[in-house]
Amino acid sequence: QVQLLESGGGLVQAGGSLRLSCVASGSIFSAEPMGWYRQAPGKQRDLVAGISNDGSTQYEESVKGRFTISKDNAKNTLYLQMDNLKPEDTAVYYCNGVARALNPRNSWGQGTQVTVSA
Repeated sequence: QVQLLESGGGLVQAGGSLRLSCVASGSIFSAEPMGWYRQAPGKQRDLVAGISNDGSTQYEESVKGRFTISKDNAKNTLYLQMDNLKPEDTAVYYCNGVARALNPRNSWGQGTQVTVSA
């Protein structure tokens, strides 16, 4: 069974930084590209950053230059360094395998809340 455990969220002022972590069970971490997603109130959950098995990364346009995704394969841990945070970054952040996330029957972790005040 896949397990995903996100942490590191909190309340910060605009311009501040946070570093999110996600510990994932080994079966998913090594099998497919991983991604960070976020869901703001009343909105759908969207992919904001992804990292492939070869370490290549992709970012949603609004976070380019501010967010950095990385991973530690030895620890089965995914990270998201978030700098210059903006109020519009406020959301619950989740991690998941990119392919796994496409199946609505697959579970998600509990997420971690990020709140950015103006």
